[in-house]
Amino acid sequence: MSNTLIICEKPSAAQHIAEALNSSKEVKKGIKYGMPYFRITTKDGDAIVCSAIGHFYQIAPKYRYNRRNYPIYDLAWKPKYLVERGKDRQKKWIKAIKEFADSSDIFIDACDYDIEGSLIGYSILKYACKNSDKRARRMKYSTLTKKELSESYENSNPTLNFFLINAGICRHELDWMYGINLSVALTESVRKYSKKYFTLSTGRVQGPTLKFIINREKEILTFVPLPYWIIKVLAEINGEVFELEYEVDKLKTKSSADEVVKQSRGQTGRIENLDQKNFHLYPPTPFDITSLQIEAYKHFRFSPRQTLNISQRLYLNALISYPRTSSQKLPASIGFSAILNKLSEMLEYRNHTKKILSLNKLSPYEGKKSDPAHPAIYPTGVIPSKKLEIKDKKLFDLIIRRFLATFGENGLKQSNKISIKEADNTFYLRGSRILKKGWIEYYEPYAKFEENLLPIFSVGEGVKFVRVKIEERYTKPPVRYNPSSMVKLMEGERIGTKTTRADILDILYRREYVKEDRIIATPLAFKINEILTKYCPSITEVSFTRELEDMMSNIELGEGKKEVVIIRAIEKLKEILGNLHEKEIEIGEELFDVIGKIKLANITLNKRCPQCNSVLYIIRSKKTKKRFIGCSGNKEKKCNFSLPLPQKGTLKLLDRYCKKCGFQLIQTKIRGRKPMIACSNCFINKERKLAVKQTTA
Repeated sequence: MSNTLIICEKPSAAQHIAEALNSSKEVKKGIKYGMPYFRITTKDGDAIVCSAIGHFYQIAPKYRYNRRNYPIYDLAWKPKYLVERGKDRQKKWIKAIKEFADSSDIFIDACDYDIEGSLIGYSILKYACKNSDKRARRMKYSTLTKKELSESYENSNPTLNFFLINAGICRHELDWMYGINLSVALTESVRKYSKKYFTLSTGRVQGPTLKFIINREKEILTFVPLPYWIIKVLAEINGEVFELEYEVDKLKTKSSADEVVKQSRGQTGRIENLDQKNFHLYPPTPFDITSLQIEAYKHFRFSPRQTLNISQRLYLNALISYPRTSSQKLPASIGFSAILNKLSEMLEYRNHTKKILSLNKLSPYEGKKSDPAHPAIYPTGVIPSKKLEIKDKKLFDLIIRRFLATFGENGLKQSNKISIKEADNTFYLRGSRILKKGWIEYYEPYAKFEENLLPIFSVGEGVKFVRVKIEERYTKPPVRYNPSSMVKLMEGERIGTKTTRADILDILYRREYVKEDRIIATPLAFKINEILTKYCPSITEVSFTRELEDMMSNIELGEGKKEVVIIRAIEKLKEILGNLHEKEIEIGEELFDVIGKIKLANITLNKRCPQCNSVLYIIRSKKTKKRFIGCSGNKEKKCNFSLPLPQKGTLKLLDRYCKKCGFQLIQTKIRGRKPMIACSNCFINKERKLAVKQTTA
């Protein structure tokens, strides 16, 4: 009998796979060097199911180097524990997998079937399992249900997908070379000028993404509001009062608006035309990861990263299909009836599933986008074995209702437009109503359509103008992007991938290039973008990034070679770095000036000292190393005013003030905990609990 080693991406996935493939009485769970594994029996013999915890191997410089000796082009894949600190657990798990590999003769990659999963499985098989990547089999599945995992094992591919793997290797190497070298170039320019170290970053996707935000910010900052006038009309028809619209939405001059008011005030018009149209409301398409992120932000204000994390948890609990997909299609092979029947066991969906199952044919409404690896996101029909966390439950409900809605009939909406004539002016009265809910019934409360029911009118009926007035308004600047609209924009511009776009946004926030939910570019972001645009414009242009993305997509399809893309990318990178190196000191001076102003702003309170009216700062004592709020009048005015601060976590001054004393609030964030907002002024008065209770967001 053979011994099989099955490599999974995460421990929870390993457990599902072990339970699905085991043919003996029970799954035997063990622990080896801290790594959980499962010993099972399959039809082929004994098997060990174990897992990674993310990437065990990553890109690093081939030879030992000093950061100051960039650029670096010679790369190698190395164990993560040799590259990053704090990865001792990974070292032990690799050791465990190596020992299991020594006694195995069959190897199966059962990691998630996408670029990242393929790369995780390949690197473990190649570096930890005796170069078994060339003879390993590949399981391909989209859900962690027993049925699909069993079928995936039975029909496993005889080889790994090396097109996908090469595309992954190429992407990681490009991202590393561009990210590290460009970031070091910026960081070193500041260090060489100021002798101080500040972490700065950019990259081939970061650059264009930041430029989108900068361009929008410039549009907003340079926007000049222009006045326009609208006509507001209240009219009486058959004893009922309605609000009418004037035929011209925006009048450019006040005189023209005044003329309309003069002509119509106190007059009686006539209904000239009754226009009624019916519109089909088509069902929504199934979720791909981007549309799920957009919808989750719209209804729950989940960031793209939150949605990705929550959907991954639901997937690992076998509740939904693989979420990192770009498909909007649901193949019949997933078993529509079986899923709907299982969902009917949940009371809140029972009536909906019964209606759908009564249809003559189950055919979901699909979108245009497809994904060769996975279908659209759908519920598997597995019922949660325990109560879900609030956020998980919300997203799970959204996914289920979206799935149900795709099977619904078209909705029908009626639109009414009443044309009213008075002298040379035309006014409109609009109404709408839903004639048939169709799919809307299944997608409530996430589908909302406003209704405005109108009485029955007749042509020629009189309309008395009760009130006619003008309102002056001003044009508004374009709205700022939010995380959801940025992900949508990046997808539309074909930069980044469905799994990396949320990461790029997170980096921009961490580097303090952007802030707020309605994304605002900081002065540092403006300076970074200005420098890159001036000295190496290609790194901020979407065309170059898109060119590389297309080349990597061709590798994935087997129509391109990794080496060609790498050579092309290095040639361009050398040109970019040469331009940055030539102006290194100038760039460092410009960046340091902005960084200094930002640092000062981050420690300067808006409130003045209550004793001497001097500026208050956050100060760290050179002797005790403790931080506190101190007064800038300490030397000149001999002011000794000070307030304590929390000593752990990162501090952030907020543009909010204590309800009790009016002092500026400070947010403390300790990693892994929720932010705490408190008032230092109340803190010193021994009312910390009250202050926190009153001011915590």
